[in-house]
Amino acid sequence: MTYPTDSRVDAYINALPGWQQAVCREVRALVHAADPEVQETIKRTVQPYFVLQGNICALLAAKDHVNVFLYDGGVVPDPEGIITAGQGNKTARTVAFKGGDLVNARALRAMFKQIIANNRAGGWRKLKGQS
Repeated sequence: MTYPTDSRVDAYINALPGWQQAVCREVRALVHAADPEVQETIKRTVQPYFVLQGNICALLAAKDHVNVFLYDGGVVPDPEGIITAGQGNKTARTVAFKGGDLVNARALRAMFKQIIANNRAGGWRKLKGQS
C-alpha cells in the first residue's frame, strides 16, 4: 500500500536504531491502512503524529522502547489488552514496544479505525460528553 508521507517523519524514523525503525514503519503502515485519508505531520518540534479530523496517534522512540500514543480519551475498547500505560489518562493511552516485541497488527489497526470513526463523529471529548 502506498500513501503520502511527510519527509520529516521519514527523517525521524530513519534516525532510529533498526528495531525501532521496524516498529515505527509497521505502526505507520497500520494507521494509513486504517483509512486512506490519514495524514502525517510533525508536532511538538520532532514528534510524528497521524491525524484525520483530530489526532489518531503519535510515535515517540525512547532509549529502550517505542511508545505509540493513542489519542482516544480512553473510550476505545481494548479487548486484547494491548494498552500498556495511561489507562487513567484523560487524553491518550500508550502501547509500548520493546526490542523483539511483536506488534498486534489486528488489534492496533482496529483501535485506529475506531479512533478515526470517533474523530469523524466529533471526537472523543464530544462522545464522552454524550455518554
